[in-house]
This record gives sequence, C-alpha cells and structure tokens, in this order.
Amino acid sequence: MKHIVLLGDSIFDNQAYVNGGMDVLAHLNSILPSGYSATLLAVDGSITTNVAEQLVNVPETATHLVVSVGGNDGLGRVDILQKPSVSVGASLEQLAAMRSEFSGKYTQMLNALSRRGKPFAVCTVYDPRFPDPVMQRLATTALNFFNDCIIREAAFRGLPVLDLRLICSEAGDYANAIEPGVAGGRKIATSILKLIEQHNFTQGRTAIFW
Repeated sequence: MKHIVLLGDSIFDNQAYVNGGMDVLAHLNSILPSGYSATLLAVDGSITTNVAEQLVNVPETATHLVVSVGGNDGLGRVDILQKPSVSVGASLEQLAAMRSEFSGKYTQMLNALSRRGKPFAVCTVYDPRFPDPVMQRLATTALNFFNDCIIREAAFRGLPVLDLRLICSEAGDYANAIEPGVAGGRKIATSILKLIEQHNFTQGRTAIFW
C-alpha cells in the first residue's frame, strides 16, 4: 500500500487549465497499481512558503510526498528582468540576491517536509513557453538560479528529483506559457509513479528522474 501526496502549485493542481481533460491527479490515479492511492494538496498559485500550510493536511496514511514549487516565486520576481543595470556584474548581483532569498525559503520548506518524517521528492521548475523569444531566454536563464538551489539542496539531503525541464520538453506539454496541459500532466504523472516505484528512499542518495 502506497499513498502519494502531491504538494506545491499548479504544476500538480492544473485542473483549471486542461479544458475538461485529465489533470495530473486524474492521470496519476489512472495508472496507479492496485493498493496505491494519491491525494492532491497542491494549490494553484502557491509559492514556497505556502507548502507549510499544505503540510498541515497531510494524512497519516501518506507514505510518500512529492512537492513541485518555485515557479510562482520566480514569477513574483519577473520584474528583475526589466531592471536597468550599469554592468553585467551589477545584473548578476541582482540575480544573486534573488537566488539567496529563494534559497532561504526553499531550505525552510525542506526542513518542514523533513519534520513530517515521510519520504519525499522534489521537482525542478520547468522552462516556460513564452512566445517572445527574448523573454523566453531571459526567464529560462533566471530560473536556472532557482533550479540550482533546488538541486543543490536535494543533493545535500540525498533526495530524489523529478526534473520537469526534461519531462515537459515539448510545446504540446503546455496549456499556456507556464501551466501543464493534458499531455504534460500525463508525463508528470508517469514520472511520479516511476520515481515512487524505482527509487530506494532508504539509501539517502540523490537520483534524477524524467
């Protein structure tokens, strides 16, 4: 018996973006083996600090937690891409400050997850699909600072990682510039189940799944 709980933002809570199609939870439930179950606690629009609120509702029957968060933290700092700068160094300093702020919040979230005493996995923030090529390059580059925090912390703690950048790699995986559609949701759900079934959580070793 395994009970998977999904935490975080609209990467998992994407029902509003699939036009009546199957969302991540529906896809996951459709492929779960007998005896498995899944619960969605992720909430569209959540940022890293909101995960602590979601953890309050994790059922005691939960055996594994999976969290995908950080994209909305990035959206909240999209203004940094438009700020004037006198040099490349000054721009990097602004990005470094953004990274440091996110890192502190993400570390606190992981500490809260650890206190639940249940095996858990984290997800990277996937690349957006902005139609403007300049905005796409800027956003993808800036998100690398967030993903660096996520992967570093995962490696330090020996956590498995779902790399959503590799999972949702095609335009058809997206419902819009930042939300997963039906196809993307299917890929995410398949990867979640693969991680839960294949990863040995007792070894404390980091592995990347996609």
